[in-house]
Amino acid sequence: MTTFTPDRASYIRSHAWMAALAMAVGMAILWVMGNPHVWTGAIGGLAAIILRGWYLASEELAVTWTLSDTHLTGPAERNVALDQIERVSTMGSYVQVVTKGGDKHLIKYQAEPAATARTIERGLQ
Repeated sequence: MTTFTPDRASYIRSHAWMAALAMAVGMAILWVMGNPHVWTGAIGGLAAIILRGWYLASEELAVTWTLSDTHLTGPAERNVALDQIERVSTMGSYVQVVTKGGDKHLIKYQAEPAATARTIERGLQ
């Protein structure tokens, strides 16, 4: 059995990228609207992502996925038979598992998402 747990540094890095995007979008929206205080969009975007990150940290960093010989088991009673996995891919610090039925599962905030994906793919063989 192999266990995949979230990495705090990856969680913070992901939120830093989200904050940068939220700041840019907030400023762009205010600029398009003709607001003379465009800079407030940056403050609002940053504040929103900091609040989100702080509020969800204890929940997101407690999520554990377990890979056994036959199943990938995750939070909220997610249980995926390995023979039902069609594709495993990485997206930033996430690993996406897609089943043959079309269900998609994210293993979030992995320190080395490529290594996590390889481990799951090895389990499929």
